[in-house]
Amino acid sequence: MTQSLLTPSQLSRRSLLRGAALGAGVVTVPGLLAACSGGGGSSGGSGGAKQQNITFGSNYSDPTPMKALQAVVDGYTKKSGNTVKVNTVAHNDYQTNITRYLQANPDDVAAWFAGYRMQFFAQKGYLEDISDVWSGLNGFTDALKAASTGADGKQYFVPIYNYTWALFYRKSTFQQKGYQPPKNWDDYIALAKKIKADGGVPIGFSDQDGWPAMGTFDYINMRKNGYQFHVDLMAGKQSWEDQKVKDVFGLWASLFDQGLYQPGANGRTWEQAGTSFAKKEVAMVVFGTPHVALQTPQADHADIGITPFPIIDEANGTDSVEAPIDGFMLPKKAKNKEGGKDLLKYIGTPDAENAYLKVDNSNIAVNSNADTSGYEQLQKDSAALAASAKHISQYLDRDTRPDFAQTVVIKAFQSFIDKHSKSDIDALCKSMQDQAKAIFSQPVS
Repeated sequence: MTQSLLTPSQLSRRSLLRGAALGAGVVTVPGLLAACSGGGGSSGGSGGAKQQNITFGSNYSDPTPMKALQAVVDGYTKKSGNTVKVNTVAHNDYQTNITRYLQANPDDVAAWFAGYRMQFFAQKGYLEDISDVWSGLNGFTDALKAASTGADGKQYFVPIYNYTWALFYRKSTFQQKGYQPPKNWDDYIALAKKIKADGGVPIGFSDQDGWPAMGTFDYINMRKNGYQFHVDLMAGKQSWEDQKVKDVFGLWASLFDQGLYQPGANGRTWEQAGTSFAKKEVAMVVFGTPHVALQTPQADHADIGITPFPIIDEANGTDSVEAPIDGFMLPKKAKNKEGGKDLLKYIGTPDAENAYLKVDNSNIAVNSNADTSGYEQLQKDSAALAASAKHISQYLDRDTRPDFAQTVVIKAFQSFIDKHSKSDIDALCKSMQDQAKAIFSQPVS
């Protein structure tokens, strides 16, 4: 199995920043930098031992992930006797402001993403080397270690879980209507047209947050042009003006042109799209497992079906799967690096993953020693899909430079969603390539 995160030219995606004290909820950006990491350092404890006071920057702002992270922190504080203050920032705000956060007054541990997204900040010197932490970790594959490693061969990241992107549907609806999960693109189009003819909304869609549409682009690209083309395009080694890219946009445009998408995507958040799926207002959705599971009542999880994104070119089949890895890193400017490393050592244990997944069962354990006996069927199906893949990608904004994803791709895709005209594709691709050429010609540092 190959992964799209073994070189510095393949990176990145989504969110981070600050917040209030543990359990106090989510804060917004304006007060962010001033309030982060206020309690770092250590104070003398009883018996001469030093009690560590650690701050933890989190983007786990939705209720279930927030509770799950709390469970990890509780497990750590109980075991260590140290104090942890979690500063939680709304997910997209955290992602948008991560650069200035790391440059200013960051926490002792910060949530982020594996692969190029992490490597980018390591190259800039914003992260602390935690290779000594990794020397004591067990249960991680070489691929996971590679995903946590910078371009200099040092480790800067500790993973806690991953999750699979796929095509999701409701089993009961498909059974009632006699629908079958699509195997290839023609099946996908035919099924969506049938659902529309039956009075349903075929495919749920959202992109107000800027990142959800990237998953659809990635899958159409990898299914049509193959995994290596995806890697090279994200690395700036292939041109956005290549006919292969224009063909991807052409296929994507056909879904809009035939009225197969839920309308108003640019004004809809991912949570709203997930809720539409949960309420059966849409028949299918291309999302990550948490994005459907967290918005669907627990009692209905068994009704969630998962199937690979359809085949476009038989030569590529379904051999590539997007399975992003989330975890944590130690900022270079952390005030209490000793405490931060101690917390990261715990996060890298099966106990930490077990604590998290006991609360949030929308993700998959990455430590081979974690307890998976309590997995629900959706988790089992998600894990099986990832395990069957020949290639694992991290997601567009995790597989390319964040300065390109954030400033170019989001705006370009939202413009495409708004217009979705085949006559505009040439101009769109030219604009993206011109900007990519300028950005990739500059060194990361």
